[in-house]
Amino acid sequence: MRWLVGWSSTATGAAGIGSAGATGYDGETLHPVGSHLLWGDPDPLWAVGDWRPDEVRVVKADAQNRIAVLGTCGATDEELRRGLFTARGGALRHLTTWPGSYTAVVQVGRRITVCGDLAGARPVFHTPWAGGTAYATAALPLADLIEANLDFGHLAALLAAPDVPAALRDTTPYDGVRRIPPGHALVLRAGAREIAGYEPVASLAVAAPPADPDRAVDAVRDALVEAVRARLSAPRHVPDLDPGPVPGMGPAERRAARGMPVPGIGADLSGGPASGSLALLAAGLPGRPGTLLGHGTGAGERLLAVTFNDLAVGGREAELERAGALAANPRLHHVVVTGGEETLPYADLDGPLTDEPGPSLVTAARHRARLAAGSADHFTGHGARQVLDAHPARLADLLMDRKRRHLVRPVAALARADGSVMVPARVYGAARRLARTPYRAGLELLAERLIRRRFDEPGGAVGASLAALTWGRPGPAARWLTGEALAEVSVLLQAEAERSSGGSASRPGEFRARAVLARHAADLRVLEQAAEIRSQRLHAPFLDNQVVRACRALPEALRVQPGARSAVLRTVLEGAGVTNLPPGWGTPSHGSSAAAARAGLRVAADPLVDLFSTPLLADAGLVEARVVRKALRAAASGEPLPLDGLADLISLELWLRRLLSRRGTCWTGTPARARAVPSGITPRRSALASGA
Repeated sequence: MRWLVGWSSTATGAAGIGSAGATGYDGETLHPVGSHLLWGDPDPLWAVGDWRPDEVRVVKADAQNRIAVLGTCGATDEELRRGLFTARGGALRHLTTWPGSYTAVVQVGRRITVCGDLAGARPVFHTPWAGGTAYATAALPLADLIEANLDFGHLAALLAAPDVPAALRDTTPYDGVRRIPPGHALVLRAGAREIAGYEPVASLAVAAPPADPDRAVDAVRDALVEAVRARLSAPRHVPDLDPGPVPGMGPAERRAARGMPVPGIGADLSGGPASGSLALLAAGLPGRPGTLLGHGTGAGERLLAVTFNDLAVGGREAELERAGALAANPRLHHVVVTGGEETLPYADLDGPLTDEPGPSLVTAARHRARLAAGSADHFTGHGARQVLDAHPARLADLLMDRKRRHLVRPVAALARADGSVMVPARVYGAARRLARTPYRAGLELLAERLIRRRFDEPGGAVGASLAALTWGRPGPAARWLTGEALAEVSVLLQAEAERSSGGSASRPGEFRARAVLARHAADLRVLEQAAEIRSQRLHAPFLDNQVVRACRALPEALRVQPGARSAVLRTVLEGAGVTNLPPGWGTPSHGSSAAAARAGLRVAADPLVDLFSTPLLADAGLVEARVVRKALRAAASGEPLPLDGLADLISLELWLRRLLSRRGTCWTGTPARARAVPSGITPRRSALASGA
């Protein structure tokens, strides 16, 4: 893990804060473990973890005016200096418009500004401490700093309504540690904090001006090319040299066994449009995207493309064929990683502690097997579906803008998939109801569904679309929560509905799409930490600020059409000079992930049942162990239960166990008690305490 951490005090020298650390409650000196000081008192900032030299840049105008950028940023030092001068006047948005994925921290006198990103992949957290405010890009260091206990209300909402921002609010799993929403910045002035948005807010009263589809797609192409170019232009990183041969192993096998990536740049190549687009863009742009001469294969110009072939579960043969056809490009060096039952979900439940829980914990070993054969800088297509595809609730947005004719093709596609002539009327009726339902009423309906335990939803593609045509819906794990936990979240939603008398600032489709993107970005962050390979960096250009902005500018009428994502990416590739895509490119795969999850549950049924023999979730009052064990046995036997709900439960239980079994803390100079959840989980049988 890598993060930055700092604080803003109420006055110069308050609480003993200085460049050497800070004085804690008992007079001990505090500073982060494994940290590098970027600037000192009175408001110090540290970079913690294995940052590369080019990933940490500090540009100073003078002793009291400076900017730090951590991550992959395509701005030059001169552009950073100009950005610092502009930020002195209070402007923030320009700090988030450079290519790449990064966190910018600006100090202007005693004012500290920390910018989060639009997707939520690089979040910012804060908590009151020592009379001021401490902030970080990870929640666990702040939880250690204040000895935070678990926020049971947040954990309940994470299971009951994970896609509903009103349920999660700005809380984290740690009581007292807060997160800033995506698209916002944390502004600290001598310890006082303010959350400021840097994106313009669209009006609900006036429809947005019509966007030209061709120009919008060109903007996506330009943003995506710049995002890839920012990674290619960064200095190449060479992992630690191979210490020597191993009998029976080639160089690639030896590196994978020792957890060492291949030098240079690589990409996933699953056969899908997202990863394939990034691999072809990275291989086709000018420069040297592949391995370095003298290291690895010595190819010099070729990009390492990694394809995962699941031997335990079939159903992706067509995608593998397309990946092979794409890999025929002479600029690509293709590697196929095979996996059997040992790489199924739930097969390996051991792993590192992540900053927060996430469903990807149950599949981390599966991803690690693929990434171990990857490069030091590895492109992934994560986020493309969330930023390019249309959430079903966007059909209501089209009705609000009086664009009914654009509903014809998506509704016709659903009718063909279902084979029923009643589909158009049902979908149109649901979209019309959502368009006429205020945000407050939507929250009240969700609260009522939770308290009455109404979780049954129609199946199939049409059923999923109808269920998504709401302001919010129960999470897949909600059906297994206790009545007390559901009541807690229901009361919370009702309170949020009362406070939102003015309504949401977004249309329902746009609102739901941003919430889904934020959850996906948060889970990708968990995956990066859980499947981390030493000296490797994962790059998700689709989650960069400028790419997200360009994708949000796509007209809804274009976005809702069947096959819109593959059509946009095909146009992007053609504009970048990449043609001759294989037949069937962009065709979505069906059922492979669900089949792998069900196979993994079947193979690991006994260990999972043992995991819930005395679960910590039951001690927290969130579930009953007997109910979860019954659900696990039923799912392993093939009953049609929501597998993603079981993944949420299992991953949260795993995370709690790892958190409570950890030793040590993120800070030096602290007494042994100074860490998160110092007293463990006290069994709870009554209603949960609110985390508000």
